[in-house]
Amino acid sequence: MDAQVQKQQQDTLARLDRFSYWTDSNFRVPFTQFRFGLSPLIGLVPVLGDFIGLVLSLYVLYEARKVKASRGVQLRMIRNMLVEFVGGLLPIIGDAFDAIFKANTRNTELLRSWLHEQLETEPPRRFPWWTLVWLSLLIVLLLLGSLLLLLLIIP
Repeated sequence: MDAQVQKQQQDTLARLDRFSYWTDSNFRVPFTQFRFGLSPLIGLVPVLGDFIGLVLSLYVLYEARKVKASRGVQLRMIRNMLVEFVGGLLPIIGDAFDAIFKANTRNTELLRSWLHEQLETEPPRRFPWWTLVWLSLLIVLLLLGSLLLLLLIIP
């Protein structure tokens, strides 16, 4: 793949990581590992906040379209956005749902996985030859030990 295209895709992921951080994970609840972002805070405004959150989430889809993500990836992103939007509409628990579901982070990870497949940056899986050799030697030694033990026990 062209180096310029790879750079563009890596830049896209960097922008989306920052966006997801701010919308989904910017703040930490003290004395916990739980993080939330601006999206659930915006969602505190009844109905209007959820619409604003949905519009903000469209940015991830926009970036996915720019890098020509597959139709399947885009449909899963839309599904995630709608799940968060509908879940956020629920009174009281909707805001907690918004903080937990994190559609922007999910969608960024979807795009990241798809781009890694396109960039072929996942490390190639090598066959574990050394493990095979050592396990084979161990099995041979165990078999020889068992055979020797049987020969000693049976006269």
